[in-house]
Amino acid sequence: MKNSRRVRLADRKSLLQFYRDHKMADLPQVTTQLPVFNEANCVERLIDAVCAIDYPKDRHEIQVLDDSTDECYEVTKRKVAEKQAEGFDIKLIHRTNRKDFKAGALAAGMEVAKGEYLAIFDADFVPQKDFLLKTIPHLIMNENVGLVQGRWGHLNRSESGLTLAQSIGIDGHFVVEQSARSWGDLFMNFNGTAGVWRKQAIVDAGGWEGDTLTEDMDLSYRSQLAGWKMKFVFDVIVPAELPDDINAFKAQQFRWAKGSIQTAIKDLPLVFKAKGVPFRKKLGAFLHTTHYSIHPCMLFTALAAYPLLAWYDPVTNIPAWLFTLGFAFIFLAAIAPSTLYFVAQRCSGYTGWKTRMLSLPALMAMGVGIAVSNTRAWFSAVLGRKGSFVRTPKTGGKKHSFFRQKFPYLAILEIAVGVYCIVGVLAYIGARKFIIGPFLALYAIGFLAVGALSFIQYFQNLLNIHKESTK
Repeated sequence: MKNSRRVRLADRKSLLQFYRDHKMADLPQVTTQLPVFNEANCVERLIDAVCAIDYPKDRHEIQVLDDSTDECYEVTKRKVAEKQAEGFDIKLIHRTNRKDFKAGALAAGMEVAKGEYLAIFDADFVPQKDFLLKTIPHLIMNENVGLVQGRWGHLNRSESGLTLAQSIGIDGHFVVEQSARSWGDLFMNFNGTAGVWRKQAIVDAGGWEGDTLTEDMDLSYRSQLAGWKMKFVFDVIVPAELPDDINAFKAQQFRWAKGSIQTAIKDLPLVFKAKGVPFRKKLGAFLHTTHYSIHPCMLFTALAAYPLLAWYDPVTNIPAWLFTLGFAFIFLAAIAPSTLYFVAQRCSGYTGWKTRMLSLPALMAMGVGIAVSNTRAWFSAVLGRKGSFVRTPKTGGKKHSFFRQKFPYLAILEIAVGVYCIVGVLAYIGARKFIIGPFLALYAIGFLAVGALSFIQYFQNLLNIHKESTK
């Protein structure tokens, strides 16, 4: 925490010194890229926010990279024309194919971009007016920095228990993990949005590539292997919309899980072979890119617990010292995530963090409950299945906004695993084995809750679509 305050104070002093030495007229050309795909609910809000950014108009180019195949394209076209009439340097770049998905759109935009620095925002983000004024100086002051990453905020944190739990998880990632990676000189990733790239850092890395579903993480590793540094700015917060539908959330997590493992398979061999990279950074890269492997482990634990009790008694058949050591590891593994989220909420700067911590059990249950879906993502990546980039639908703040979804077949398996875990809990209680029981109970709650909610929200969505269509 002391290191956090020291780094943040140094960043603030650097910014003050920069603007003592420079005028607005000295600021460089920046291109802001807005990759959009079928985001009619969000695109106008995004364009308005980006056009409101405080930066010289003649040095701020805006590219709306719209690959949409629905009404979003017409909405975007009208909005871009409106902003052009107001004097903004804004362009619409529309591809008729989705080659390489978001990576392809960003690459196409970069080919014609005026700026030497490229800011990127996804459709559901709302950047603050001072975003560029707080990020661009860090790239100018340090020529070794290839990326400046901002912190994600939350537009709809309190909308539901689902969004509240997600916000706690995301705060943990940025407040603790990204801070530690940046300030500890470890490999760090671009989060796909709310950041500014130096164009040369992208070029030196080989450019955007679409062979993983996390093109942002892939480019980050290749850029750092090319010698570029990355900086996380804690105090630059860009609010965004969290998925308010469990099926949308699972689709997002599936993409992140599969993409992370794809990146590990692609880039870890390069990291391990890299000369001059200390072991601690290589170990950090391994843990970073493979962390979604926890979900197959969770699912295996849930499935193996009951047979283990039936076929082998771990309490009476292993030495006491080994059992104690194993229990100590289980305890540490259980308490570590809670400690991370506690520290993140306390240091986040948001008010009401103590009350939000009451939602931690919901986050833990949700993290367990998506293990079936993310295990499927893990195996899909390991088996080399390409797949497609599935966007995460957002409402854009509209109360009545519904999306057609596929039937959640996987929820049947999630509920089945939940019921199986209940059988395991009862068996362990009956055998008077009370150590494993609480863990299996959490697994049962998580799988049943995620599976049931998947069905409930799917049918609610169908009903709402029907009501809208009959109006």
